[in-house]
Amino acid sequence: MEARINLFENEVAGKFVKRLIAASRPVEESTLPKATQELVKIRASQINGCGVCLDMHTKDAAHQGETALRLNLVAAWREATVYTEAERAALALAEEGTRLADTHHGVTDETWAEVRKHYDDEQIGALTVLVATINAWNRLNVIARNPAGDYEPGMWS
Repeated sequence: MEARINLFENEVAGKFVKRLIAASRPVEESTLPKATQELVKIRASQINGCGVCLDMHTKDAAHQGETALRLNLVAAWREATVYTEAERAALALAEEGTRLADTHHGVTDETWAEVRKHYDDEQIGALTVLVATINAWNRLNVIARNPAGDYEPGMWS
């Protein structure tokens, strides 16, 4: 499989992805746990069918010490006992924030209350922009039809 467009080499797309990378830095520098960040990226990428992001974020999470069990159960997190209540709240926010077109309510008040219970204002800001950012990356990569499988942890850091 070959990409339709090289997002980094195209003049307009290249400028945009550089800014999107820079826009992600505040989340990376926040106090939101790195494991939670990766779980959220993985869940949104599963929903959106983004192979490149799944390749990257599952490998990055494993490289950071995440277990295969937890990585393998992300899609079934509601039935899995391996996630904390805080992680469950973040995963619910990731799902509802990703599936905006699937429902007419967006993020429910119940999910928001769970997020507020487990995260401070800085972390909530990080979670909110993280969901938006990973969805942007998913859409770029799915539209470009970027192939997955070749990523190595740290490759694009």
